[in-house]
Amino acid sequence: MKNLSKTLVLLPTYNEIKNLEEIISSILHYLPSTHILVIDDSSPDGTGLLADRLSQEKPDQVFVLHRHSKEGLGRAYIAGFQWALEKDYEFIFEMDADFSHDPRYLPLLLQIAQNADLALGSRYIEGGGVKGWAWHRRLLSLCGNFYVRSVLGMKIRDLTGGFKCFRRKVLQSLDFKTIKSNGYLFQIEMSYFSFQKGFKIEEMPIIFEERRAGFSKMNHKIVWEALLNVWRLKK
Repeated sequence: MKNLSKTLVLLPTYNEIKNLEEIISSILHYLPSTHILVIDDSSPDGTGLLADRLSQEKPDQVFVLHRHSKEGLGRAYIAGFQWALEKDYEFIFEMDADFSHDPRYLPLLLQIAQNADLALGSRYIEGGGVKGWAWHRRLLSLCGNFYVRSVLGMKIRDLTGGFKCFRRKVLQSLDFKTIKSNGYLFQIEMSYFSFQKGFKIEEMPIIFEERRAGFSKMNHKIVWEALLNVWRLKK
């Protein structure tokens, strides 16, 4: 396995003050040598200030990228990808800061990424699942993924998930200026463009859990917008 000092975990945050310190501690427990970049969109609850303090405590591992306004998940991740490429990281993770993505899966994703270009944490392959969702939310997600697979002609079971590990070469191949989407559609778009370019994509099972504290930024409107706009990715 390659040097973990070339591994970066991207943590986009907006009002995650209740989760941030614990999630960073947990990430470093499971990947002790990794680096973490907190990408804060000017959280009014003080998340950015807490991130600065945590960075001062671990200046060689925890870094902070402050953004002036809340522009959405996709814009935050693209800023993080650009930062990662500038700093020469080899493995770049996406994950939520609210514990819906359990840090215990990080070493497994990294292991898969040794032989794949994009490793995906999947709720919808054998061994995966979801905890804490109402039946209608689970049904919407399952049907949405089936629909997206059908439209885009991909076999990936979980195209809307956001727990991923990219190899550097995948991100280098993408033109970030052409990626305009946010939320669910952003996650679909990143995987689809990687697929189009012929990169090897592998899924591993994860259990997705409802966030521990705070409020979800996703809603049904965002999901439906993503499903309606997925057709434009084929153009």
